[in-house]
Amino acid sequence: MKQIEIMYEDDAILVCVKPQGVPSQSDKTGGENVLDYFKSYIYDRDELDEEPYMAVIHRLDRPVGGIMVLAKTREAAAKLSDQMQDGEIIKYYQAILTGELPDEAGTLEDYLVKDSKTNTAKVVAKGTKGAKKAILDYEVLDVFETEEGILSYVLIELVTGRHHQIRVQMASRGAGIWGDTKYNPLFQKTKKKYQQIGLYATRLELDHPVTGEHMIFKQEPEGEAFDVIEMEDY
Repeated sequence: MKQIEIMYEDDAILVCVKPQGVPSQSDKTGGENVLDYFKSYIYDRDELDEEPYMAVIHRLDRPVGGIMVLAKTREAAAKLSDQMQDGEIIKYYQAILTGELPDEAGTLEDYLVKDSKTNTAKVVAKGTKGAKKAILDYEVLDVFETEEGILSYVLIELVTGRHHQIRVQMASRGAGIWGDTKYNPLFQKTKKKYQQIGLYATRLELDHPVTGEHMIFKQEPEGEAFDVIEMEDY
């Protein structure tokens, strides 16, 4: 795996830019992942005698790139996890959608159920067994007419963090994520294997688990999908 960019690091946390196509942590493929990468990186860099402690606080899907925070101590992990549960960690994404949303800005609220056998989620009726509420806010930044059809460039604040939430909610409105072969019908029949999709974690806000300092991290999106809007002279 190529070197992963570190945006910030101290004794308690590490903030990095996760590459698209790389899992956040070990999965059934057994391939390289961000968590193991940094455990090995710190072990070698600091010449440690044992594997360092490190925990993923929030996961990004394999084809999604962008900002990710990891805890380097159990105490930091517990405090950041509490922030996550309380909705105090703010996460923004930028996305390229195939199609248009009904309004220039709004809130999407659904109930989702995860199917562990297929590793997918779907929108279901409220009250469905196992359903969890999923909420996000969005703002349409621009709309393009391209050879591939209409594309929307959207800013998203993720209010809840459900499995594949953004991908499922957008697809359910007929405006799936560019390149998403799992949920977007326009890409499900393609023979091309997409290592990335048009979804990128571009802003993360949190309170430092030790100092309490409010920290903001920003990263511009990159990847094949976002190259499309650059070609449209955005």
